[in-house]
Amino acid sequence: METIKTQNQDTVVAVDLGSTKVYSVIARKNILGRIEIIGYGKSSNEGVIRGVVSNIDKTAKAISDAIDMAEKTSRQEISAIHTGIAGQHIKTMSHQAMSYRNNPQDEISQEELDKLNQEMVKVALPLGEQILHVLPQEYTIDDQTNIMDPIGMCGSKLQCNYQIISGQTAATNNINRSFEKAGLQIESIRLNSLSSAESVLSHEEKEAGVVLIDMGGGTTDISIYQEGILRYTSSIPIGSAIITKDIKAGCTVTHDQAEKLKVRFGSALAEEVIDNRIITIPGIMGREPKEISEKNLARIIQARVQEIFDFIMFEIHKSGFENRLVAGIVLTGGGANLKNIDLLAEYQTGLPSRIGDPISFGNSAFDKEVLLPEYSVCLGIIKEAMKHVTVVEQKSNSAKAVFDLVEAMDEKIPEPEMQKERNAKPSWFGTAINKGYRSMKEFFEASPDSEF
Repeated sequence: METIKTQNQDTVVAVDLGSTKVYSVIARKNILGRIEIIGYGKSSNEGVIRGVVSNIDKTAKAISDAIDMAEKTSRQEISAIHTGIAGQHIKTMSHQAMSYRNNPQDEISQEELDKLNQEMVKVALPLGEQILHVLPQEYTIDDQTNIMDPIGMCGSKLQCNYQIISGQTAATNNINRSFEKAGLQIESIRLNSLSSAESVLSHEEKEAGVVLIDMGGGTTDISIYQEGILRYTSSIPIGSAIITKDIKAGCTVTHDQAEKLKVRFGSALAEEVIDNRIITIPGIMGREPKEISEKNLARIIQARVQEIFDFIMFEIHKSGFENRLVAGIVLTGGGANLKNIDLLAEYQTGLPSRIGDPISFGNSAFDKEVLLPEYSVCLGIIKEAMKHVTVVEQKSNSAKAVFDLVEAMDEKIPEPEMQKERNAKPSWFGTAINKGYRSMKEFFEASPDSEF
């Protein structure tokens, strides 16, 4: 008899199908409504090439390994997940929708905007493609343009410019089959670049104009935001895995040795290598060890990374936003861990650059292991999915009892009696009063990590 997994309704599980690794993160909202990471997993993946599933069995095995690790670290059963999609098959196109309103004096409602969005879902696409996202850009009401939020306004004609993101149906179907084979159900599929932006970009960067570069193993995804809106997205079929191949060929070492060299000693800028240490690589099966200088290793890496940034600059120029990127470049994904890659990005593009570590969600036990560039897609998926999760069911009986007690204290103890009652309460009660909080409820809300 097949075992059916059950999963708590208050948890969200995200899985990122990378070209070299599969990442998984499980999170929930705590009693204060903040996202808390409770588990994670990671496994090697040989079933995805350049962001697209090429071998369902290998991909399913990698998914199962990452999920098993997440289940062990979180002590949760996982049955349903949210995941992402990427690859060179992703396309974007612009469309416009328009509607004439029966009563120009009525205020525009969310229902009208939703109806306009539905018209875009019906846009005809080439055979074998499907719409993944319909993203509103700006609205126009009569002759008033560049309206970001038209709700509550009046007018006789409503127009909207849309960016439609589409992908191959076969790619989506293969993702679904991989998760089905791993015994999991997909609740949603979201574009990876949108998820990365959700976790590493600030609102100010999106408004000012920024390029998000997600450097994965097989692909490099580019997203350009301006005035808070996704304006352009594309994918380059080259990622950090090709750097490993260059090291393997240039140093005549095995693939595993090349990956370790890249991670431990690699640098994107040869001129930043000062000591120029000699790295000794063990020989295979008793053969003589090999030696390579750290600067020569950096030269091999730099040549390939410069080529990647040449492709990136071509896409930036193609977008038309080359001179409107005030916030510059944000690098994320596993490739962003390469030493000095942000400096090379500045030299190569002339734009200010930074490494995009995921923005902290709160105090979680796994923050050090998960709040890293390679987990940016998973964390962005979780942040988006958490918008539909309530906190009501998550208060345990003990936590609920404490909050009920706190509210009762705030209501029943008059201000003049606070000093008299202080000695009769537990030590944490006195601590709250000594710190200047006016009520116990205020103390607990300001101290989400307090032990009850």
